[in-house]
Formats: sequence, C-alpha cells, structure tokens
Amino acid sequence: MTPSPSSSAQSSSAPAVTALAPETLQGWFQEHQDLIVIDVRSAAEFENMHIRGSYNVPLPLLSEHTEELAARLGSRVVLVCQSGARAEQARQRLGGAGIGTAYVLTGGVPGFAEIGGDVVRGKARWDLERQVRLAAGSLVVLGLVGGKFVSPKVRLLAGAIGTGLTFSAATNTCAMGQAISAMPWNKAAEEPTRESAILQFPVANAATAESKAS
Repeated sequence: MTPSPSSSAQSSSAPAVTALAPETLQGWFQEHQDLIVIDVRSAAEFENMHIRGSYNVPLPLLSEHTEELAARLGSRVVLVCQSGARAEQARQRLGGAGIGTAYVLTGGVPGFAEIGGDVVRGKARWDLERQVRLAAGSLVVLGLVGGKFVSPKVRLLAGAIGTGLTFSAATNTCAMGQAISAMPWNKAAEEPTRESAILQFPVANAATAESKAS
C-alpha cells in the first residue's frame, strides 16, 4: 500500500533515533566489524572502567579536533560516557562536522557493565559526575552554614552554585566538571593527545570516509 502524503511527511520529519540500548551495542560487537566506540570521559575515568575495544577521546580533545576526527570515522559510531550527557555533547559536535549517524549509549559505561557487557576494570576512582555532585553539595552546605554563623554574605556562595548548576543544565555544559577533571587525582598516567587519540583510528576508516565524500 502506498503511504499517504501526510504519513510520508511525518516519517521524513521524524527526528533521527540516536539513543542506543546497551543490549543492542553488545550485539553490534558481534555483527558489525566497522563499529567504533568512542569514550569521551576523562582519561582517569577511562582507566577506572571502560568498554573493551573502545577509544578514549575526552570531550575537550574531541571538541578541539572535531573536524579531523569526523574525517576519520565511518558510518557506525557509538559515543559513551558515564551517563550520556557528555556523549550527547560529542554527538552534537560531530553532527555539525557531518557525522549524522552517531549513537549515544543509554546508561553509559555503567549501564553496559550492568548487563554483563565486556568491560575492562582498573584502579577504582570516583567518576567525574559524582565528584561534581559532592563539590556542589559541599559548597551549598558551606554557604548555608557560613551564612548563619559567620556572615549572611556567605550565603551568596550557595546562590552562586545554584545559578551555576542551572546554567549548566540549560547549556548542557559543566564548568565545574572541567575544573575538577584537571585536579591531580583525576590525572591519568598519560593524558590522550591528538597523536595518541585522534590519529589512533584505523586508516581503513579514513579511507572509507574519503571514498564516501568523493
């Protein structure tokens, strides 16, 4: 049966599905040789636990070299982080560079591990998002307690944190997370660089991307 014009218009205007269930990703490892999984968390988080076979390209590095990375990727790309927020930022950036088929793993790396996915575990370390929650909560408590026992002006600290969190949610960014990721305890033995992260992808993927572009 031929679809009606209205149904065709609805299907063509429907947003692309970018969320990927952990179970689906697990199956893709067996079915698709061209699969590339990019972990956009910090190097320390990657060392703590990551999906076997994934590449670590932290979000700041990906943002700096988006065009170069996009030119080396094929058509089946999955982006992962701790919860999906940073992976979604990476998807949007790659989308602006012409990669419109990237997926974001639902539940992040912990979700993949929960279903029995193949992960590599290293040194135990709090994930970045948990550290951000601890820092923000501690500063709010400090502001409230300081405002009562030291000076009412100290309460402005709690207000500033609340404003920052609201801005973070509205813009899907996290300045506090970026600051905490630079702390010594979050530094890995070797931080990814353009050479070790961006240029690590198989040459075959770059050739595929070039042939598609031509």
